[in-house]
Amino acid sequence: MKRPTGIKPKGAAPRSGRPRAATQEAQRPQKQGARSQQPRRSSRLRAWGRHHRAMAIDSLHRLIRYPLGNLLTMLAIAIALVLPAALWLTLDSARLLDAELDDSATLTVYLDTGVASGEAKRIEQAVSADTDVQSTRFVSAEQGMADFQQSLGVEDALSGLEDNPLPSSIVVRPGSVDPDLMQALAERLESLAGVDEVRVDLAWVERLRHLAALGTRVALALGVLFGLGVLLVVGNTIRLSVESRRREIEVVMLIGATHAFVRRPFLYSGAWYGVGGGVLALGLLTLGNHWLSMPVAALAASYGASFSLPQLDVTGSTMLLSCSTLLGWLGAWLAVSRHLASIRPR
Repeated sequence: MKRPTGIKPKGAAPRSGRPRAATQEAQRPQKQGARSQQPRRSSRLRAWGRHHRAMAIDSLHRLIRYPLGNLLTMLAIAIALVLPAALWLTLDSARLLDAELDDSATLTVYLDTGVASGEAKRIEQAVSADTDVQSTRFVSAEQGMADFQQSLGVEDALSGLEDNPLPSSIVVRPGSVDPDLMQALAERLESLAGVDEVRVDLAWVERLRHLAALGTRVALALGVLFGLGVLLVVGNTIRLSVESRRREIEVVMLIGATHAFVRRPFLYSGAWYGVGGGVLALGLLTLGNHWLSMPVAALAASYGASFSLPQLDVTGSTMLLSCSTLLGWLGAWLAVSRHLASIRPR
């Protein structure tokens, strides 16, 4: 018996389209698989710190593995640092001497020969009242003659003089050692009644300051030149180290290592070179100070003075070590960056 056309049997699935179960399955929300989670910031920082610590220790072990060659490199860095540091110490002692000379810079006000003691005291009070005068000291004619005889050692030769040819004087310590201000002060004091002459001698102070300024520029130029020498020494040493580990660098770059990752151990090697050179430079400066202290003290004693060579204090030593470490790091960074640009992993 034929089935009527267009009538579908009960429960029959439609001819076209997917089955109902498949349709329901397709309509259900799909469950997501394992998600890729980014590491936390704290975890990345800890990993970054562990790698820095590992590279610092590994680079130190590599330096200790070849002590003689690395010690010679550090010694070359130390010699390059000792010369500008020694010149800096010399200029520091010259600055101390300049400060002492500033304290000793004075004006001498010579009074008229016929000025009585009372009038001399009045003139001294007028000089002390000037705003640019720090202190004054009155020297009578008799005291001036006694000091003159003692300084020249001619007491017997001058004892026969009937009259004292030296006038009374006032030694003035100015508030400022600026040459223009001192010259203006001398002109004001010379205009006072009873003042014969005012002597100002600052030529030697100016010469010393010019020499100090010249020495400062020379020390700066030498520091820059020897700093470039440290960069060249460290850069050449790190360049050889990069070439010896070229295959290793190519391998780690093939697996995705960044330039910062590859550069890190060499930067620590350069910093260790700088630290070692700085420590050796401090040792050489200390030895040189002990070696020269006795001859310098004997030379100063022969002139009736006491002088000791200056030494680096804690601040100076810290600055020297910091500069040497920074120069070592910078030299390594320049050398590694230049060679990493030419390395292409194959």
